[in-house]
Amino acid sequence: MPIGEFGRPPELPAEVSPTMTTPMYWMYEMAQASLNPARAVTDATRILFQNPLNPWSGTEFGKSIAAGCELFERTTRRYGKPEWGLHETEVNGVRTPIEIRSVWEKPFCRLLYFDRKHVRPLRRPQPRVLLVAPMSGHYATLLRGTVEAFLPTHDVYITDWSDARMVPISEGRFDLDDYVDYLIEMLHVLGGNVHVIAVCQPSVPVLAAVSVMEAEGDPCVPLSMTLMGGPIDTRNHPTAVNNLAAEKGTDWFRNHVITKVPFPHPGVMRDVYPGFLQLNGFISMNLDRHMAAHKSLFKNLVKGDGDLVDKHRDFYDEYLAVMDLTAEYYLQTVDLVFVKHALPEGKMTHRGRAVDPSKIMRVALMTVEGENDDISGLGQTEAAHALCTSISDNRRIHYVQKGVGHYGVFNGSRFKSEIVPRINDFMQSVTTTPMRTSLRVAAE
Repeated sequence: MPIGEFGRPPELPAEVSPTMTTPMYWMYEMAQASLNPARAVTDATRILFQNPLNPWSGTEFGKSIAAGCELFERTTRRYGKPEWGLHETEVNGVRTPIEIRSVWEKPFCRLLYFDRKHVRPLRRPQPRVLLVAPMSGHYATLLRGTVEAFLPTHDVYITDWSDARMVPISEGRFDLDDYVDYLIEMLHVLGGNVHVIAVCQPSVPVLAAVSVMEAEGDPCVPLSMTLMGGPIDTRNHPTAVNNLAAEKGTDWFRNHVITKVPFPHPGVMRDVYPGFLQLNGFISMNLDRHMAAHKSLFKNLVKGDGDLVDKHRDFYDEYLAVMDLTAEYYLQTVDLVFVKHALPEGKMTHRGRAVDPSKIMRVALMTVEGENDDISGLGQTEAAHALCTSISDNRRIHYVQKGVGHYGVFNGSRFKSEIVPRINDFMQSVTTTPMRTSLRVAAE
């Protein structure tokens, strides 16, 4: 199931123009407001039919009423930013509490640090990892499982991108150049001696940022960069998402999905690709699967299967929580990455200067792909190796994880049991023993 990528925009007539898309957000807000009374009544009805003092609560009829009410409330709710919910981890067999705090902040992003409060000092420092989360619709909490997998053995930092509708227009624009600037500033704050992991969409700006830093001889370049399921060159095994961008072109996206943030949000009048339209695209790609999942929720609520109900709630609380993207960032990414293929064509620039991955020499490179990825097809991330020609063979590796799709590249059981150990070995090899010279390592 595609999560955390741009996905497919909603299908609208070809003749749609900004005169229609501009008030779209405002109409959405009015629709949400008009549903508030119905949601309140529905929630009260659900509580009534779940009350043990109500004789109907134990009947199938009463359970069906309560289940229907919850289903209505959940499908019409606006989901807020999820909590991390990571309070402790296990380090060297010891339960260790975690404090999440911001160590760097600008209007469109915070750098969060998962500070592990060690019960006893570590014998040796553990590697530091900067996880660059996708800025493509979902919040950074989408990588909760990714963070959790690295916490026992690493000092973990993560980019926490802001919802564009919450950033006042007085804070200025945010485009792909700004994204690269943010990454470089974060690496300066961390002061080197850090490994960068780009999950999905950030693979391009991370590669660009490291290229710029290497070209300038910046001492704060990371020790390594791991690119996971990213669209480095979408001409390789293009997916439905890639084909749509190439077919429609940037102007089509500008006319169909860009609108202005309405009052009373702090970002009022900012041009954005709104989260509710992105969610429309996410769901439309797998509509039958989502409908079946909600039918199952209804049945499980009536049966009282708490485990399956909780699993559904956890997944959709994350999946349905979406954020707005600034119009300039979204359109520039579509244009340069998916339409013009600027990076693999050697035409990408940053602040007017060429982005040249062949300048990268000090940073080791690992790429990870999923065998069944329907967002970033096989070979799209591996293309980074053909661009980074100055990295020696014993400091680079490519890995294909069998049996996983896009989401499984950075989350799930196979990620934890098969991908994470390989990334750990790669990071250790950067600073200890030389790596094998083979470029491709296939999953057994």
